[in-house]
Amino acid sequence: MKAEIIETGVEPQRAIREGVRVLGEGLAVAIPTETVYGLAADATRADAISRIYETKGRPRFNPLISHVCDIAMAERYAVFDPVSRQLAEAFWPGPLTIILPLKPDSIIHSLATAGLDTVGLRCPAGFANELIRAFDRPLAAPSANTSGKVSPTSARHVMDDLGSKIPLILDGGASKVGVESTIVRVDPETGTILLLRPGGLAAEEIARAAGRGITRRAGPAAIIEAPGMLASHYAPGAAVRLDATAIEPGEALIRFAGATITGMEHAAIVLDLSSSGDLAEAAANLFDYLKRADASGAAHIAVSAIPDEGLGEAINDRLARAAAPRDGSHEEETDNG
Repeated sequence: MKAEIIETGVEPQRAIREGVRVLGEGLAVAIPTETVYGLAADATRADAISRIYETKGRPRFNPLISHVCDIAMAERYAVFDPVSRQLAEAFWPGPLTIILPLKPDSIIHSLATAGLDTVGLRCPAGFANELIRAFDRPLAAPSANTSGKVSPTSARHVMDDLGSKIPLILDGGASKVGVESTIVRVDPETGTILLLRPGGLAAEEIARAAGRGITRRAGPAAIIEAPGMLASHYAPGAAVRLDATAIEPGEALIRFAGATITGMEHAAIVLDLSSSGDLAEAAANLFDYLKRADASGAAHIAVSAIPDEGLGEAINDRLARAAAPRDGSHEEETDNG
């Protein structure tokens, strides 16, 4: 089997029609979102969610984000506290996932929530939103790649990795944000916002919209309550090392803002996430450049320092997970979203 590719910009109605049809059969479909490409399936069906896990080789204890088309759909399945609603109204559709308590009668399947009594909900923009509205059910959608590997930001990335395992790839062009969604959970009693995973929406923007600060988790989580919380993640085949100031001959180099790195003239490949120092551009290029550096054949990928502010927080989070030790037990995958 080889996946069919339909370009959403060229044949939008056919893309919607075929997407709804394949999803209705309980199969997984690769869909474009503004963050990364997602491997989507009906979040209310155990068989559909199982196909996501099987296709990705994903640990089943890790929850999946469920994608909705608006707040009204989200309210069918989860309960909003005032601060969470404020955030949804400010940033949906967009790259923000909110962890919310499930309603007792929610039909989102427990396989999608890993048995938790909460669910991560996101409202994506663009074509994905239109597809969910037409399907009229939430879509569970981690990123469309083999578990633990680099997330895809184009239909070609998906085809190269999963093209023989899924029936349909909906091609919406390059992902505009390029890193997964930011994940937060609000304490309904205190209104405290906990940042579970930095992502495509800067924490500073969330704090500004909510009129309150953001609390960051100290140390590793004992319970996996959202995607992207395990140590080793987003990993290319080559070993990754961070904050490089010099490289050895034959290493691949990913730099930022035109940084001069000792020995870079002997690199297998030199890629600049953003020569102008634009963190949004760097985020959009991150996963594609990791793939390109990996494809150079280098055994090691050296990455220069990235400012740890704004979207740089999300970039550094992904790079730290890509560089983490890989013992097999820590490999997992993130949400799309």
